[in-house]
Amino acid sequence: MMSAPIDLRNASSSASKSAVLDSQNNPIAIPPMPDYSGRILAYTATAGIIISGVLQGVFGQWMLWLLIGALTWPHIAHQLTRRTFLRHSPRIRQKMLLGDCAIGGGFVGCIGLIAIPSVAVVLMLMFSCLIVGGIRQWLIGTVIMAVSGAIAVAVVGPAESFQSPMITSIIAILATGLYICVTAFYSHQQARALMTAKTQIQNQREQSIALSHKLSKYLSPQVWQSIFTGERDVRLETQRKKLAVFFSDIKGFTELSEEMEPEALTELLNHYFNEMSEVALKYGGTIDKFVGDSIMIFFGDPTSRGQREDAFACVSMAIEMRKHMKIMRQKWRSQGIKTPLEIRMGISTGYTTVGNFGAENRMDYTIIGKEVNLASRLESLAEPGEILISYETFSLIKDRIMCRDKGEITVKGFGRPVSIYEVVDFRRDMGPNRSFLEHEHSGFAMYLDSEKITERERESILSALEDAAERLRQEEDA
Repeated sequence: MMSAPIDLRNASSSASKSAVLDSQNNPIAIPPMPDYSGRILAYTATAGIIISGVLQGVFGQWMLWLLIGALTWPHIAHQLTRRTFLRHSPRIRQKMLLGDCAIGGGFVGCIGLIAIPSVAVVLMLMFSCLIVGGIRQWLIGTVIMAVSGAIAVAVVGPAESFQSPMITSIIAILATGLYICVTAFYSHQQARALMTAKTQIQNQREQSIALSHKLSKYLSPQVWQSIFTGERDVRLETQRKKLAVFFSDIKGFTELSEEMEPEALTELLNHYFNEMSEVALKYGGTIDKFVGDSIMIFFGDPTSRGQREDAFACVSMAIEMRKHMKIMRQKWRSQGIKTPLEIRMGISTGYTTVGNFGAENRMDYTIIGKEVNLASRLESLAEPGEILISYETFSLIKDRIMCRDKGEITVKGFGRPVSIYEVVDFRRDMGPNRSFLEHEHSGFAMYLDSEKITERERESILSALEDAAERLRQEEDA
């Protein structure tokens, strides 16, 4: 008369359905108690109550006919839910349990509301409703039981005595206890298996996160994020976009590589790349690749703030890289590297082809086009410490950055000479009110950006400058 305990396949949410696989994608053994077995157990227990009641004269002889229904209904219900159109019905398990509630309520009414057998049947039904469908199922099932019980009592009439013989009462209690214990055992087994699956899924999730962060080191953060958030598919596809393209390399690096040991040279180069990458990410650049001592970065994909802002961010990044190189060069000198290392940079803005290039099993997210070649050519033409930009870039940033006309050059792939410009500095950092100052000599380097200095740092810097000035005066007097 009642359904089986919770079945993972039907009563779980979609999240629980995925929890039946372990971290190696193997199925976890969850011992469900199917509806079929649970219904047979429940109706067999009810059949025992009927037989005991008839033999002791509590129930009428005609109720022996109910044994046929009690023993055959579980098989009929199984065939209906597995072999007929009902198998496609949503929430069929809950619906069949409501049918069991109607049958159970009718049975309680037919036995005249005799206390202990009635309570035993009602308890089995209510327990099943709570496990399968929660409070809502329990409320609906209770109402259906009450209605069907009332109808049966109205037809058959209440019993003369609501008490039952001891043997019938004991059999009813034992049958109910057996059903509840068995269903509770299977529910416990399922809950334990689900907790194991949850733990394994959590471990797998943590491993996946750790692995994804390791893999992110091989991709630009913007590209990695667009892939892992589902914004971009990993497939061979490209598009045309207007980007700002940046190239840089280190002047004097070839000579330095001949003087230094490979291990020391690798450490220096990695330090340089790390510092420059932080500057690039600060301004939102997409780091394309490192080649030797060269860096290729572009702005405008996968995210863009507009052509003007992308170009301004690219040139701003280049200016900060040039300033930061002075600090790094002084640090390298303190480490015994006397070869003067200077950065030179080239920037071009225009339409390029950007996307995944390569093969299905090995792709590279990069850009191609004549603007890439132009940026590379400008970088090779730049003097140490110089930033050369194309006219397109100049037209986008000239109102905020001071540039100097450098004439025209001929570049392969361009039909006419290309006008180029040298980046001087931010307009706000020029003139008597500029916040940035720098001065460099052998044995001395100063990099000052007053806008970034706090009050506490200001006192320390003034003290250091006064000490340095006093020492220079003492050496001059001596």
